Amino acid sequence: MIGAAVNALTQILSPPMRAILWRVIGLALVLIVVAAVGLQRLLSWLTGSGELWAETMLGPAFHTPLNILAWILSIAAGLGIVFGAVFLMPAITSLVAGVFVDDVAEIVEHQHYPADRPGAALPIGVAMTESIKTALLTLLVYLIALPFVFVAGAGVIAFFIATAWLLGREYFELAAMRFRSPAEAKAMRRDNASTVFLAGLVVAAFVTIPIVNLATPLFGMAFMVHLHKRLSGPRSELITPDRRSR
Repeated sequence: MIGAAVNALTQILSPPMRAILWRVIGLALVLIVVAAVGLQRLLSWLTGSGELWAETMLGPAFHTPLNILAWILSIAAGLGIVFGAVFLMPAITSLVAGVFVDDVAEIVEHQHYPADRPGAALPIGVAMTESIKTALLTLLVYLIALPFVFVAGAGVIAFFIATAWLLGREYFELAAMRFRSPAEAKAMRRDNASTVFLAGLVVAAFVTIPIVNLATPLFGMAFMVHLHKRLSGPRSELITPDRRSR
């Protein structure tokens, strides 16, 4: 597993990957900006509506104190946007991964496994469906874990474990589905659940690094291509698109 992680890291900046890297970063930044603007609008609306409601209930005498409170809440909202961007990063990288899964996998397979039969490209609908499902599941799990942030750091541990499980699951299945049907890929992931989870811990550690985590789709996919190859053994069979759809 360590060798697979090292190979993935060194390949991210290789010439064939650079064009994909810039596209991945560009799409991730667009999604982050959209999410941040949406969160800012929501928090501003809640602050303004809350101030109006409170002034209606308490009367004009409380106008100045409520203005001060709204100003403080606006600052808190700005901090919330920063926190929200970090909070949403795993979900955003999950969405980006669905777009570039085959581009990354093909480069890794060609460079490191030239003697093996190449995987079959995933239909874009399948790749995006899996990515969207993972992104939504990530948000759901994070919302459940959010209250524990204030319990002696338990939330941070919960976030990290959830990220490891979710991203490890997604990237491994996307790599496996280039050679297997979705059902077979999921079954293989379950059969190797502990190994995939440990690999997910590596991806989770990568996604916690600011700026660098924009390249998570490249690292995660390259890493899992190596892992899938090693778990499949030397006789991994190419599954045709017809078999994949069954």
